[in-house]
Amino acid sequence: MVLKNSEKSDTQCSTRIENRESRIEKLDLSMPVQYLKGVGPARARTFAQLGVHTVGDLLEYFPRDWNFSPEPVKINQMRPGRTATIVGMVESTDYQSYRRQPIFEAIISDDTEVCRIIWFHGGFLRNQLKPGQVIMASGKVALYKHQLQMTNPKFLVLDERSSEPDEYFSGGVYPACSKLSSRQIKKIIGRVRDAVDELVPEFYDKGFLAKANLISRKDAFAWIHLPPDEKKLARAKRRLKYDELFLMQLGLALRRFQMQHFSTATPCRCSDEIDSRIRKRFPFLLTEDQNGAIAEIAADMAKPEPMNRLLQGDVGSGKTVVALYAALLAVANRTQVAIMAPTEILAAQHFLSIERYLKNSKVRRVLITGGLTGKKRVQLLDQIRRGAMDIVVGTVALLQKDIEFQKLGLVVIDEQHKFGVAQRAQLRKQTTPHCLVMTATPIPRTLAMTAFGDLDVSIIKHSPPGRGTVITRWVGRHNRQKAYQFIREHLRAKKQAYFVYPRITTLEESDDIKAATDEWKSLSTEVFPEFTVELLHGRMPSEKKQKIMSEFRRGKIDVLVSTVVVEVGVDVPNATIMVIEGADRFGLAQLHQLRGRIGRGEAKSYCLLFAETESEVAKGRLEIMTRSNDGFEIAEHDLRLRGPGELFSTRQHGLPDLKIANIVDDYELLVMARKNAFELVSQDPMLTRPEHKNIRQVLLAKFGDSLGLGDVA
Repeated sequence: MVLKNSEKSDTQCSTRIENRESRIEKLDLSMPVQYLKGVGPARARTFAQLGVHTVGDLLEYFPRDWNFSPEPVKINQMRPGRTATIVGMVESTDYQSYRRQPIFEAIISDDTEVCRIIWFHGGFLRNQLKPGQVIMASGKVALYKHQLQMTNPKFLVLDERSSEPDEYFSGGVYPACSKLSSRQIKKIIGRVRDAVDELVPEFYDKGFLAKANLISRKDAFAWIHLPPDEKKLARAKRRLKYDELFLMQLGLALRRFQMQHFSTATPCRCSDEIDSRIRKRFPFLLTEDQNGAIAEIAADMAKPEPMNRLLQGDVGSGKTVVALYAALLAVANRTQVAIMAPTEILAAQHFLSIERYLKNSKVRRVLITGGLTGKKRVQLLDQIRRGAMDIVVGTVALLQKDIEFQKLGLVVIDEQHKFGVAQRAQLRKQTTPHCLVMTATPIPRTLAMTAFGDLDVSIIKHSPPGRGTVITRWVGRHNRQKAYQFIREHLRAKKQAYFVYPRITTLEESDDIKAATDEWKSLSTEVFPEFTVELLHGRMPSEKKQKIMSEFRRGKIDVLVSTVVVEVGVDVPNATIMVIEGADRFGLAQLHQLRGRIGRGEAKSYCLLFAETESEVAKGRLEIMTRSNDGFEIAEHDLRLRGPGELFSTRQHGLPDLKIANIVDDYELLVMARKNAFELVSQDPMLTRPEHKNIRQVLLAKFGDSLGLGDVA
């Protein structure tokens, strides 16, 4: 039989519709949201802007809030002082704009009684509520002039299509946008929620669920979107938070296992003779904390598996000495060392420290920066390739492809959060050296278990003896002149000062944020004309930056005006004043880092926070700084105020974004999830057992290649 063109067209159209309908009936988590009923291409683009691309994403698009409205009652059953939900017809409306607090009034009735409802400043409701409409309202009941009344209740206009109005009135309230309301999102998610039994795989057996007090995954997803009550919502949240944290920790545990069992490193053993030779290089006794960290590092480096250790310590605690000990241990075992810093200033600072301790030593060391070019660079790279250079200090320039080590035994990375997982892996491209990561930004225990969860941790808590105390003061507008006079007296006593600004230049004339270049002119010509005031910022040529820092270190410069380029690593014991302009614009961790540039000598030092702010959050930060010098306490406050995303980018560390869990508030769940994840990897390192199939699939979908889990796939 031959079909006519119109018949062919109808048949093809019918086939496409049938295919589309069958595809919709067979929902799966990877299916694009476009094919869900009520979505289509246009709404799919809007969903994409909300981060929702698939059915799985939609299921994890959790509400930002939840409504719990009681079952509707008749108006004559309402009781003053209680919350009630009623359904009734709008008899009349009235907007009373003449009142001191304008109100919008509606009289609602059902077959038993009438109720007065008012909304303060409700003029916007004039176009929403009209006589003859049926509405559902929920709120607290009061008695006003012997009449039942609700004030500012939640409400919903009902129509014939609202077959289950209570479902749309209670349940989740979703993050929305102008093209997609919370109610529309709820309606679309409702269709996916109905298929949750088939869509959501379970991870654990019934025994574990009972032991851990967790509900099933399918119940968790059903209840998070439409909770029957607040207790079940809490149980749904707990299960979904646990799963998020568990998958994150599982990825870290797998990555750690792979590093320990599928990689080999050169064992660098420490004898009494080597230990004695290294310690003679330091003209002081090491602290108990430093010795403890060294013992942990030496034990790791003696193994054939690569060390993967985080050394964290407050500013001025002596981490550089511990790192140099590790470097000399590697050199003593005939391997090379790469020390990498985030900026040229910090790299140069490390190199100067190494030079000071290794004076007259046979250890061959060199500083490499981006400015090293031409024949000199070629010769130097050849020396590194042949093993004729023992310690190589540099910036990210060490990651360039043309730099090859003959036998790289140790990598030291300073300020790890400024690099990230991918760059660390790149440094290990030729071999698997031991890796020591350092940070002067104290990391709260929660972040140490997440962003750095694949690393062992050593902590230097206390500073070496002989360090001066640092006093911090918040200086408002009215006390600036007194502060300048105080600074002037210290400069006359041959001390030095930093002035740090949030910007290099002013962006526009109306901008009220002070900038380093503008203020340098003012400070040098008007405020401190009798002293040497110099400017330093990141856009300067490398040679000029090095020259200015060298002169400041030698005491040739009295006041250094800078940006946060001096945040890490700059060590000038004679600098006893740190002025931070616009201190309310900095995070707590950064303020603490900057404050750590002073107090390096024995003299008492002063950190002056110049700030004029009405923000309660900013005021809270400044007050914390004035009362605490404990970096770990400050970091915990910072984590609570700003969240982990701002302190350390989770994306940078290959971790998935947390959609419902919070590593601060859910710390106990995090500890439990970490313990269970690491136990699972010890029992089934490749997740190959049949009972772990679902966990394996979801883990790979969430992490992809971001944590280098290709071997698991």
